[in-house]
Amino acid sequence: MKLFLKNTASGLVPLYDADYEEKRKLKIGEVYQVEIKKARNYELQKKYFSLIQCAWEYQNEKRQTHFKNSVEQFRKTVEISAGHCDTVYSIKLKDWIDIPKSISFAKMDELEFRELYESVRSVLFSVFLTHVTVEEFETNLINY
Repeated sequence: MKLFLKNTASGLVPLYDADYEEKRKLKIGEVYQVEIKKARNYELQKKYFSLIQCAWEYQNEKRQTHFKNSVEQFRKTVEISAGHCDTVYSIKLKDWIDIPKSISFAKMDELEFRELYESVRSVLFSVFLTHVTVEEFETNLINY
């Protein structure tokens, strides 16, 4: 179980409703072992996935079909293009291929994630959103 908690003068308090519900499952009087880590900016994480989703919506049907109608395939392709990948050898293809690295909270710190966000944003505007102004995109991004 992972919870987002905020440290207050009266103790650790669940940050979101889902965290509160998870905490309620803990029995009073029981002893639990926890590992405390400073969480990466959760709001930036949400903004990142909104960025990807909004950019996906701008893609025409042909391009969406190219990505197998999968926003996840699109996201991974953009991440690879942004340099967030490992190179591995594909026995099937008999060639080296790039695969996206994990973007999980456990695998990236705040600084790495901010760098990824900016790199992905740059790829989106230089490759996939060339027909859209930054202002128009930012206006639509607010809706996600």
